[in-house]
Amino acid sequence: MVEDVVIVGAGIAGLATALALRRVGIKALVLERSDELRATGAALALFPNAWLALEALGVSHKLTSIYSPASRGFITNLSNGAIRELQPSGATREGIVTRAVHRKALLNALAEELPTDSIRFSSKITAIETEEHEGSSSIAVIHVQDGTVIKAKALIGCDGVRSMVANWLGLAEPVSSGRSSARGLAVYPQGHGLQKDVHQFVGLGRRAGFVPLNDKEIYWFFTCASPAKGANLPTDPKEIQKDLIENYAKDLPEMYLEVVKHCDLSTLTWATLMLRLPWKVAFGKLSKQTITVAGDAMHPMTPDLAQGGCSALEDAVVLARHIGTSYIQNGGLFPREMAKAIENYAEERKWRAAWLIAGSFLSGWVQSGGSHSLWGLRLFRDIIFYKFILTRIVDFMHYDCGKLPSVQGFGELDKNK
Repeated sequence: MVEDVVIVGAGIAGLATALALRRVGIKALVLERSDELRATGAALALFPNAWLALEALGVSHKLTSIYSPASRGFITNLSNGAIRELQPSGATREGIVTRAVHRKALLNALAEELPTDSIRFSSKITAIETEEHEGSSSIAVIHVQDGTVIKAKALIGCDGVRSMVANWLGLAEPVSSGRSSARGLAVYPQGHGLQKDVHQFVGLGRRAGFVPLNDKEIYWFFTCASPAKGANLPTDPKEIQKDLIENYAKDLPEMYLEVVKHCDLSTLTWATLMLRLPWKVAFGKLSKQTITVAGDAMHPMTPDLAQGGCSALEDAVVLARHIGTSYIQNGGLFPREMAKAIENYAEERKWRAAWLIAGSFLSGWVQSGGSHSLWGLRLFRDIIFYKFILTRIVDFMHYDCGKLPSVQGFGELDKNK
């Protein structure tokens, strides 16, 4: 038996791609190496481009009914204490705004729309091959750790920063951004009493912030230069929290430190921020025959524009649009036509992905402000970046990835979910 589409990874990109394909009448098998849905990272901000993608997937209402939009944004300059008020993202002409959501809630919203047999857990892939199919085209052959061999007309790698599929394609390895980030979820059983405002603190080589998710939970982050080469980041959550409060963030405002002190330690992580160099994406091999990548497997980026998850949702819609159009026009999935559809997807996505990577890195580098000696960088940030450049970058967050093609008979498919 040959599967229509196999997706490696049940993260945001993998589940969204499976759902997008289902919306155009194509069933996909998702292989996930964990024994349950992964929820690395407590929460994430979803900007208008993500909500437009979620609307195309038909699930945005499941989250907008739970999470209210951010109201205002405040940026505190750690060098002089000056506070600048910004609109968090603005709204699209359709009134779509930014909301912060639990990562687990987003994953569940996507997974609930899939047939129960769509995700195969504890399925770590060990090798990828291709073989001729019906004498004129090739299909993917996926080897799983338990000895299973799966054949598919198309293979989509949504397997994260260290993607095996990206490696098979020959994409350049991700590199360190030179910065590290701690992230977590603060919990206030009796309520935190804060407004739904986004607070950021920038300068002196650091960037930190927090945003309430609801009345009792706050998502927070902290980024700084990575430790010297050879030094290890702490891995124990208690040590991370202690290090932040007593060393790295000790001179940040008390309101921020209180949030860190309330952190649910089970959600606390600290890791080096990785990215794939933008020109390696723009000019790299993003697809080969009927094999491609999406999400972090294609374009790992720093979180400074909160576009990792947002762009993964875009990928899902764009990829399904190209494959779905081929499916409709040709009356089925044929490897030769799918290869062309996947090539068109990669062509459409490569430059946007490259610009998002570059914009995210630039935003983080400029806003952190460097050390005390980099006065020129701080001047550039406060006078030029915030007034002129950031508004242009924010335009990228209002991108509309488009709709999915309509497939007659999908209603019957949905009844059999």
